[in-house]
Amino acid sequence: MLELDASQIQMGCHAADKAQALAMLSEALVEGGLATAAYLQGLQAREAQGSTFLGQGVAIPHGTPQTRDHVLRTGVRLIQFPEGVDWGNGQQVYLAIGIAAQSDEHLHLLQLLTRALGEGDLSQALRQAREPEQLVELLQGAPQALALDGQLVGLGLQIEDFDELLWQGARLLRQAECASSGFALGLARSEPLPLGEGLWWLHSEQSVLRPGLAFVTPAQPLQFRGEVLKGLFCLASQGEAHRQALERLCDVLIGGRAAELSEANDSRRVIEALGGEVAPDWPSLTLPLLNAHGLHARPAKVLSELAQRFGGELRVRLSGDEGAGVSVKSLSRLLSLGARRGQMLHFSAEPSIAADALPALQAALESGLGEAVEPLLAEQGAALLPAAAHVPMAPPAGSQLMAVAASPGIAIGPALVRIFPRFEYAEHGKGVDAERQRLQAARAVVAGQVQRLVDGAGVASIREIFSAHLAMLDDPALIDDVEARLLAGASAEAAWQHEIDAAAQRQEALHDALLAERAADLRDIGRRVLAQLCGVTLPDEPREPYILVMDEVAPSDVAGLDRQRVAGILTARGGATAHSAIIARALGIPALVGAGEAVLALAQNTLLLLDGDSGLLRVAPDQDTQQQALHEREAAQLRQQQAHAERLHPAITRDGVQIEVAANIGASGETAEAVALGAEAVGLLRTELVFMEHAQAPSQAAQEREYRRVLDALGGRPLVVRTLDVGGDKPLPYWPMPSEENPFLGVRGIRLSLQRPDILETQLRALLASADGRALRIMFPMVSTVEEWRVARDMAQRLREEIPVADLQLGIMIEVPSAALMAPVLAREVDFFSIGTNDLTQYCLAIDRGHPTLSAQADGLHPAVLRLISMTVDAAHAHGKWVGVCGELASDRLAVPLLVGLGVDELSVSPRSIALVKARVRELTMSAARTLAEQALTLDSAAAVRALIAGMH
Repeated sequence: MLELDASQIQMGCHAADKAQALAMLSEALVEGGLATAAYLQGLQAREAQGSTFLGQGVAIPHGTPQTRDHVLRTGVRLIQFPEGVDWGNGQQVYLAIGIAAQSDEHLHLLQLLTRALGEGDLSQALRQAREPEQLVELLQGAPQALALDGQLVGLGLQIEDFDELLWQGARLLRQAECASSGFALGLARSEPLPLGEGLWWLHSEQSVLRPGLAFVTPAQPLQFRGEVLKGLFCLASQGEAHRQALERLCDVLIGGRAAELSEANDSRRVIEALGGEVAPDWPSLTLPLLNAHGLHARPAKVLSELAQRFGGELRVRLSGDEGAGVSVKSLSRLLSLGARRGQMLHFSAEPSIAADALPALQAALESGLGEAVEPLLAEQGAALLPAAAHVPMAPPAGSQLMAVAASPGIAIGPALVRIFPRFEYAEHGKGVDAERQRLQAARAVVAGQVQRLVDGAGVASIREIFSAHLAMLDDPALIDDVEARLLAGASAEAAWQHEIDAAAQRQEALHDALLAERAADLRDIGRRVLAQLCGVTLPDEPREPYILVMDEVAPSDVAGLDRQRVAGILTARGGATAHSAIIARALGIPALVGAGEAVLALAQNTLLLLDGDSGLLRVAPDQDTQQQALHEREAAQLRQQQAHAERLHPAITRDGVQIEVAANIGASGETAEAVALGAEAVGLLRTELVFMEHAQAPSQAAQEREYRRVLDALGGRPLVVRTLDVGGDKPLPYWPMPSEENPFLGVRGIRLSLQRPDILETQLRALLASADGRALRIMFPMVSTVEEWRVARDMAQRLREEIPVADLQLGIMIEVPSAALMAPVLAREVDFFSIGTNDLTQYCLAIDRGHPTLSAQADGLHPAVLRLISMTVDAAHAHGKWVGVCGELASDRLAVPLLVGLGVDELSVSPRSIALVKARVRELTMSAARTLAEQALTLDSAAAVRALIAGMH
């Protein structure tokens, strides 16, 4: 019978794709004497017939019956891929089990796996396992081990009542990733159980990520329900993992040894009493890891080979972890640490070898473990220097700089280079109650300020951003962590700033620029509270019109600007997707971002000219350049006024061709304003906000209410809805996903929705039910294959039989080059295409549109992008289908003639751009636009295309 054991498992491996993973499995089977090299063909053939993805991060590759001749003996080999391998259809595999079976001997193994996977989602546990034995236990359905170590013990805490002690226990479990923020509430609702001798017990199954037991004691015994309270156990309960710890606790209490717990003064004593694993009390040494890429395979191999020269045991753990650590002699276990540059490694050695082994380890780490390394002191010192120490020479007068165009328009004015003030405060507070009250008062003042920004915002997108800021102020996880620091004696300022910095650094460490930019929001709200605590008034803007120059502008900085006095915004860092850039666009303030640190060295009042359309910054321009820019700005303002006056008229070319101009919106509240600004439809309703505003996936009724509001406000105009478009680059808090090295090429859009068909079905039901005979168009995002479209279409058509809709069209977003290339096939089946030029451009040109230095080159007018658009339009029109463009290119004044000339039927833009786009269409003739488009397709660069269009004016 085929069984699993730890010797069959390779830990901590990496594969770029499924093909490489299959090759690695084949090699493992061959090395184990289980199969010949030709068995790889059988593994590949089986995958071609159908995916071997079993679920919950597990795949079971095996050969076809025709390749059983290549099996030498029955057996398995397992490979763990902590980073995940895409197994197709967005399915991530963390454990691949290669099976070589001469008959049906593997069926028992499949039964075992199916039983284990039925116990709950194992994907994260499989991914995070560090020992092969852990994987065997998981796959055999063994209960997950109870987390019980020093980081879950808090002794002698300065607290005043039972509730504070409870929150401290919940915080420890959350920090150990045993529970999420909702756990504390569940714990508070459970009934405390007295164990005797001043010890109490609480447990909860709510918001538990993995089983764990925390133990906390007050500095002085408390009175609770008429009894003494000396210590509290808080259990994150899941399955049967805690049974052994409970039995050991009973033994301790029955044996009259409760004082070992209630009077303990170090965590080691508690863990030993409860039977948990503690690090041996051996000589030890803590050293920093200097290697640029962390403890990856090559340096880990050098380290393990060095350890093997010594006869005794050597162990290592990450500093701060309380467990016994792993053997330094084991390469796989060293890799399982996941140690990164700058982390501290805690080594311990048996006393008999410590005098020789520890100095040898120190010398090896300092020399780089076979790699060239740089000391950490340089980067740590740099982090301590003020920002001004790093600013290069200011750009000279007359120079031109290219930046990222974040908000259109031309701005001229003196530079106001604003540097944030330094906050001085004591690290230690004057008592928990006093510091807590100060912090609550400061948060209340800032909440009032932010609420006024919400109330005064005339644009829904701004309201949503500052509503999120209010949520950050009341984030229970953040408040719990701050409270813990207050209880430990920190001042309100120190506790608040430390936790804000920690949260922002976690965001900034993410691989995705969009998510990392959200750290600016955290630092913004943190700085406002800190200023309130320190009694510092943040500097006001000057009275005369100026251009604000900052390292990175926070959203509240932008929203608080007086548009009569601010001419424009210029930042050294940031991207066009930052919230500050979104607000600048919504307020109509020209802005350039990502201009580089040199702009921070500009002298105050240096005259600047920035063009938010082209991304060009001119420093101290001459008089002629200023006059030309002023004329261009006046002409633009006149065009805006004339366009606004005619915004409700249709967009018809001079030779009689009508182009529908629609609005891109993100919430139902924006619909009425869009219609008032001339929208003839909603060409893109982003439904992500409906999902982001809920603590869990919104119900059909909740979604239906939102969609009805949009349709009601449209008054019979068509509505084009994009189904939920989230993924690795923009996750939902209640839909956790593994981190991806490149989330833009990972599980997002339709790929993710098809992994959770229940959520997609609920959304489709809500959309269909809200139609009530009105024109509804549903499109699926990020479709890259015909199969994805068909699965989504079939679901919608099945639901339409239950919920009839008279006027329904189903289409897809063209955002991936493969979809444009397959447009002739897709056009036979879809009702329409909507081209998302933002993503289509970045995928076509392989340039991240948020990249700080390359994003300016991600130009949708590149001939390669235009060819994809042309192919899509031609394919659609050949089958009588319509095509819209809902990306930023649709509102680009230079792009509109080309899009019209390529045959696009609809342009969907931000509501503020509708009038100008309509006016631009009215200036054109279709014949001239077609000629222009044909010429553009023959050019060799985006710059040449823009020059061609500009030359025709």
